[in-house]
Parts: sequence; structure tokens; C-alpha cells
Amino acid sequence: MTTSDKPEHAAETTDAAAHTGVAAQDWATAAADPQYRAAVVDLLGALAYGELAAFERLAEDAKLAPTLEDKAELAKMASAEFHHFERLRDRLTEIGEEPTAAMEPFVAALDGFHKQTAPSDWLEGLVKAYVGDSIASDFYREVAARLDADTRSLVLAVLDDTGHAGFAVERVRAAIDADPRVGGRLALWARRLMGEALSQSQRVVAERDALSTMLVGGVADGFDLAEVGKMFSRITEAHTKRMAALGLAA
Repeated sequence: MTTSDKPEHAAETTDAAAHTGVAAQDWATAAADPQYRAAVVDLLGALAYGELAAFERLAEDAKLAPTLEDKAELAKMASAEFHHFERLRDRLTEIGEEPTAAMEPFVAALDGFHKQTAPSDWLEGLVKAYVGDSIASDFYREVAARLDADTRSLVLAVLDDTGHAGFAVERVRAAIDADPRVGGRLALWARRLMGEALSQSQRVVAERDALSTMLVGGVADGFDLAEVGKMFSRITEAHTKRMAALGLAA
């Protein structure tokens, strides 16, 4: 994923959860529960395809780059995303799962999201990578706090910044400084991305029984309904901060 400005609560939530329930266990212990195992396989499959799609998208966005410097920067980020994909793919193989089969259930939803939010220019592509991917990353970090220690460590590692956050903020702010009218268009675009990203996340979870059961507390230390509301409030708050960093109104 391509975000560096992790929500302030993320580390605290993870640290607190690490001492209780499934979050205090290793993978071998936690995976004895077949429903938990299925949920983690779904999660890793969704993340793996997300990283593969991010690699493809960044490689495509590089074609829109206005300078060779920008093109090279995006190519470097695309390479980092592919490395994240490889780690997830290898982990699925390590635990006895076929990576392609684990990713397949999420292809249609993720491809649909990217088709509906295809950027029309270079700046929209930067905003999408910074804002859209960050929303997904925030969601996965929330879930990671409730995973076994081994899986949590991997998930947080592949959500690490590839360098896109600072790069996007610098380029978008420079574009708005040069032409303030650009800000209004990009603000509308970012709001659309927010809605689409949240809807896509909810669709992915709703379509996978093991994932949805884990999130609402049936497996591991899931969220209760009140906590689900708080989670989305935190994600929305983080989105507002990112919009401000870009110089855009939420």
C-alpha cells in the first residue's frame, strides 16, 4: 500500500490488543480454529491481490508522469508494491494455501473499484494512490490489531509506505499553488474516492463469511457494533487529515 501517515491510534490499538485473546497467540496456535484460519486466508488473499493491482496501477500511472524524474519515482514505488505482493504470496504458500485461489474471490470487487475510479490525469492518479489506498490501509490496520502475532506482523509490514505519500503531497500542493482551480476538482475527486473505497471494503467483507464473522466478534477478538462505528469514524478522521495535507477541503 502507499500510505505513510498511519492513524495515530494504530500503534496503540495494536499494542493493546497484543496482550489479549488471539492477538497474544502465534499463527500455529490461532490457526487451530478452522474459521479463524479461513478468515486469515481471505485477508491475505485480498491484500495480495490489492498489492498486485497497486503494482499494475503505478506502472500505468508512470506513463502519465510529466517528467522522467516522476516516471522513475513511480517505477520505484511499483517495484516496492510488487515486493509486498511477493511476501503475501509466499506466506500463503508457506501455510499450505494456493495463492491464486486465495486471491481469486477478490478480483472482481477490486477490479470493479479501479475501473470505477480510473484517474483522468496525472494529478488524479496521485490523489487516488494517496487517498484511496490509504483508506484501505487504515481498514486493514484496524483488522490487524485483532490478528495473531505472526499474521499481524506481516500485514503491518506490507502496509508500510512505499514513498508515495510524501511524493503525492508535494506534487499536488505544487499543482494547486500553480493553479488554485485545480484544488476544487481534486477535492471532488477525493470525496468520490472516499465513498467508493468504503463501499468496496464493505462489499468485500460482506461477501466472505469468515471475514465478516471475524470482524463482528465471532472469530478472534472482533469488533462489536459500537466499535465498528468507531472504526469508521477513525478512518474518516484520518481521511480528513490527509485531505488537509494535500491542501484540499474534505
